Amino acid sequence: MSESATSYLLFHTQGCHLCELAQALVQDAAIAFSRRDICDDDTLAERYGTLIPVLMAPDGRELNWPFDAKQLKEFTGA
Repeated sequence: MSESATSYLLFHTQGCHLCELAQALVQDAAIAFSRRDICDDDTLAERYGTLIPVLMAPDGRELNWPFDAKQLKEFTGA
């Protein structure tokens, strides 16, 4: 999925089962998003290491795990 000004960003890392659950929720909601592995960037790893998965809106707001489909809908306005 390509990044754009209207795309959400899901911070994740490999082997994170909670990240897989969050990704499934976002996909089920048909929300345009891209993923960023926090292990590829030391700053991201430091900031999100214990928080992932985190969904960032185009305006910079963040939805921290745990979240469900209802909370995701409220966050995205979808």
